[in-house]
Amino acid sequence: MHHRRGHVREAKPGFIEFSFNGSIANIPLVAQFSVPAKGVTAIFGPPGCGKTAVARCIAGVQRLPGGFCAIDGEIWQDQMTFRPPHLRPVAYVFQRPILFSHFSVKRTLLFNASKSKPTLIDFDGVVELLALTPLLERSPSHLSGAERQRLALGSALLAQPRLLLLDDPLTLLDRSAKCEILTFLDLMREKLPLPMIYVSHDMADIERFADHLVMMKDGIVTAAGPLNVVQSAPALAARGDAAVCLDTVVGGYDGRYGLVILRLKGARLLIPGAPLRPGAQLRLRVAADDVSIACEPPRASSMLNVFPARIKASLPFDDAEVTLVLALETGRSGVPLLARIPRRSFDALRLSNGTDVFAEVARALPVVVPERLLVRPSTLAGGVRQTSADTRNEQQSEYDSERQS
Repeated sequence: MHHRRGHVREAKPGFIEFSFNGSIANIPLVAQFSVPAKGVTAIFGPPGCGKTAVARCIAGVQRLPGGFCAIDGEIWQDQMTFRPPHLRPVAYVFQRPILFSHFSVKRTLLFNASKSKPTLIDFDGVVELLALTPLLERSPSHLSGAERQRLALGSALLAQPRLLLLDDPLTLLDRSAKCEILTFLDLMREKLPLPMIYVSHDMADIERFADHLVMMKDGIVTAAGPLNVVQSAPALAARGDAAVCLDTVVGGYDGRYGLVILRLKGARLLIPGAPLRPGAQLRLRVAADDVSIACEPPRASSMLNVFPARIKASLPFDDAEVTLVLALETGRSGVPLLARIPRRSFDALRLSNGTDVFAEVARALPVVVPERLLVRPSTLAGGVRQTSADTRNEQQSEYDSERQS
């Protein structure tokens, strides 16, 4: 730890930079990462791994000497500086929001609003964004769990923060309430130029809307980077439900066959579904189990999506299977993908790191299909509704009659 103290760090504009090396209540914290100060950065790991400790250090609620924390070029902590929480433009939303029961929802919002001119969003904007109009005259004690969280989010936004910390805000909610809050978090990410740090131990929620991912284990940051890059790193790629998220753009619709045409950098994907607004962004989840490998371009195949790819790594999965980390050769940069194949096939095809292959994607499922992306919601065949990552089984049957167990 001593050599770090003499190491002068620079605060880079456009980034959230964090470097702590010490211990909190005898729990070691060795955490260092630099992520863009935009979009959503998720911090993921099992309970007790130090995720909340990182959030508390960023908020200034926890003071760990010798650390470094800078947001978008502004130093909040270094050897010389420690900004207390009330001098950090950060809003912190907890699992169980603390609300004044004797205030109405409207009064609660106004009480928490910044006294200065709104720079991020004003009162009317928050009420519209979080659909709070029907709740304004009610007391927080008469709100459901999801409504209380919406009020907590509205109060946080009205403080005009430059960073929003969300500490496992869905963990105490039931499934329908989780879906409701995730929909509003999606909207916030889309509409507001506000970086968010989202602490969670649920990968399905993270896959839905995170842009960057910080992995933690036993107080140590083990990986940090764009979501799909960390998903293809060994710690996550080795999981049984390993998958990679691909951010695509809607390019059009093949009405004859009921296929949405999607663009992924230089490549094109086709997936079954209702027509979506051209130019809209759609995130797909491709499970390792839904990707197979061919050494030659398939001449006759039912697969709609086949891409040239290169094997970057092979990870043993069990006695019968191996997980391959692939880079799709699309445009200049390879898009990460995972494939889980039989070890027998791996040996028979003489595969190894660096081998050029063809990745056959059997299925790519949208993580969510928001209503606002649908072109003709009233005439949808099959009723594709707004769904989230944790209703994946229902989604699979909607998109694919060949539902796998």
